[in-house]
Amino acid sequence: MTQTEMIITAAAYLIVLAQGIFLFIDAKKRNRMAWVWGIVGLITAPMPLICYYFFVIKPDREKRGIKQ
Repeated sequence: MTQTEMIITAAAYLIVLAQGIFLFIDAKKRNRMAWVWGIVGLITAPMPLICYYFFVIKPDREKRGIKQ
């Protein structure tokens, strides 16, 4: 494994880890299956984040009456 491949692998790992942590913390604040979202966030990027936006954040904002 070359040095460039190691850097790319480490960066991808950190991005996926940060995404999983963010999804877990935000889902816990919203009482929305935090463990499930955290684990799903550790699988790939950025698809879980996009799904989380459409299934959790957007409906929550609409329910609260917050416009974008």
